[in-house]
Amino acid sequence: MKSLTATLTREWIRLGPRFLPFADAGTCELPLSRLLRLALFQVSVGMAVVLLNGTLNRVTVVELGVPTWLVSLMVSLPLVFAPLRALIGFRSDYHRSALGWRRVPYIWFGTLLQFGGLALMPFALLLLSGNHEAPVWIGPTGAALAFLLLGAGLHVTQTAGLALATDLAPPEARPRAVALLYVMLLLGMVGSSLIFGQLLENFSYTRLVQVIQGAALVTLCLNVVALWKQEARNPALTAKHRVRPSFSDSWADFLANGRSGRLLVAVALGTAGFSMQDILLEPYGGQVLHLSVGQTTSLTALLAGGTLIAFALASRILASGADPYRVSGFGALVGVCALAAVLLSSPLDSVTLFRVGTFLIGFGNGLFGVGTLIAAMGLSQKGESGLALGAWGAVQATAAGLSIAFGGALRDLVSALAAQGALGEALTGPAIGYGAVYHIEILLLFVTMIAIGPLVGSSANDRRSPSSSFGLAEFPG
Repeated sequence: MKSLTATLTREWIRLGPRFLPFADAGTCELPLSRLLRLALFQVSVGMAVVLLNGTLNRVTVVELGVPTWLVSLMVSLPLVFAPLRALIGFRSDYHRSALGWRRVPYIWFGTLLQFGGLALMPFALLLLSGNHEAPVWIGPTGAALAFLLLGAGLHVTQTAGLALATDLAPPEARPRAVALLYVMLLLGMVGSSLIFGQLLENFSYTRLVQVIQGAALVTLCLNVVALWKQEARNPALTAKHRVRPSFSDSWADFLANGRSGRLLVAVALGTAGFSMQDILLEPYGGQVLHLSVGQTTSLTALLAGGTLIAFALASRILASGADPYRVSGFGALVGVCALAAVLLSSPLDSVTLFRVGTFLIGFGNGLFGVGTLIAAMGLSQKGESGLALGAWGAVQATAAGLSIAFGGALRDLVSALAAQGALGEALTGPAIGYGAVYHIEILLLFVTMIAIGPLVGSSANDRRSPSSSFGLAEFPG
């Protein structure tokens, strides 16, 4: 019996790295348990995103009766801090501290901002609803402050967290580390949305306060566990006498290699190309293809499934030495095909084609996102990973927010013109406004491929040899 147990144990250990999810994502420098713990900061970020864009959006409009335009303005306020991610990353690269930490102070400070925003938010929202005798300006001011604190904390925490992951993970393990970090972000979003929906099913003002403040406490706990004993103290890197260049000089050096600026342009174009339809996909399915609420809700699962499979594929091919720029370009090409499928689903009246297109949007976006992020990691020099990843995050977040707003406004404008007959008899019906957005997205993705094209092959010197064969260990989650 002991011999059988020992044999089974040896076989399990041998097969584990091939068939267990992320079993070989860890390395000697960054063990799997430590990497999973570090990834918890992405769970808190995912929870904040769900609160901002989903739960609070719905509760404030429906239950609290706040005007939609005011809610949209509040939700968009965190975008104010998105362009500052490059500066945040730069400051973490050259942080001066007697304790010898560069990234930990920024993750901690971002966590406090998240906690403060969430702690203040429920009371600010109740004041925003107008059911009080305080001055009218109190509600909007308090809500704006709460959303700004949460948005600033989200950007600071994620920028410093990604930079810390880059510092800890060796180059050959970064594709799998990035895949794991973004799977944790997706899991945080999906899990928190289900939990918030269940807790707020029987809505009351008291329950709203309890849920949001509970989220504040969970955020604090998750981020403390995530950063605990992750970064080794190195007083030489944070000494006061260490020369710290100006942000403008470092930014000029970052752009001097010729690849950085083109990559950021590609990130902006590609992100806009994938994000303009972000809030339009479910309404398109309902208005144009007459899908039920349950059927359109399932589209989120299709998008997430496509993204997860893209992470698995990107992890495999990037770990085997593939060019991240080529992977990103392929993701943009998949996005073109996906959007074309969504467009054709209306004249063909094909729900199946629409679902395939939805899945491919998630798949293409996943390849594009991981590819460009790995490329940005490869651009960091002299330990300035914070600047490179901050620039990537700033461009990505800003482009996503602006393109979502532009996509919604364009759809409404074109639909109104079509309803009035201003576009001609052929261009009428509910699909016209959506079609205008999808056509622009396709154009943006074509331009993205043009921007990425000259970069393909430029990172050949940074390529890595295969660390292992691909199995379910490469599959995220």
